Amino acid sequence: MKVLLFDIDGTLIRGGGAGRKALNRAAQELYGKKHACSELSLAGRTDLYNFGETYRVATGKKPSRAAVERLHQAYLKHLPYYVKSALRNRTYHVPPGLKTLLKHLSRDRRVLLGLGTGNMEKGARIKLEPSGFNAYFLFGGYGSDAFHRHALLKKAVARARKLSHTAFTSKDVYVIGDTPFDVFAGKKAGFKTVGVGTGYATWQELRASKPDHLAKGFKNIKTWLNWFELN
Repeated sequence: MKVLLFDIDGTLIRGGGAGRKALNRAAQELYGKKHACSELSLAGRTDLYNFGETYRVATGKKPSRAAVERLHQAYLKHLPYYVKSALRNRTYHVPPGLKTLLKHLSRDRRVLLGLGTGNMEKGARIKLEPSGFNAYFLFGGYGSDAFHRHALLKKAVARARKLSHTAFTSKDVYVIGDTPFDVFAGKKAGFKTVGVGTGYATWQELRASKPDHLAKGFKNIKTWLNWFELN
């Protein structure tokens, strides 16, 4: 059994900045602060981190869990609007070749497809909905599970073990993402890593993180299947 954990933003989709825009709107609504997260580096971080830092910028105070959750709920209220806006403006994109790869993997009984994302679960599903990919990913590790990415990846694998009827080890788990944060987290969790140049890190940054495998995109399905030992 192979467990494949995909990041969302920059890997499965590019959402035209919907998440950042929704978070800015939420912070403005709650605290009267415009563009609270505009200058923050959000890519590759968890929502618990991003919401906390946005709260800090907007209020100048240390975030409590209750404050982060309040911001999270306001964010969820606005996120669907900005995802739909990205669709209208044609800034919502799925990387070429990805649909073909996921369709192939979903039909292979040796594969469990999961999410390994810093997004809270509800936000993750809202972002993925236009892509049609939600049906492929029945489980995952989310930003609502842990502050640090390596911990949420381990949570995803724990869920995979409950779903799988076949044994697998950490060597059978692959973390696929577009930033060095994905690669570093996968390594720290003890899993194999694939860096893909479809998102927000530069190619030099991604290569320097030294993933087990490195790809410009998803078009060469044979290469991907070979990496996952599924040929």
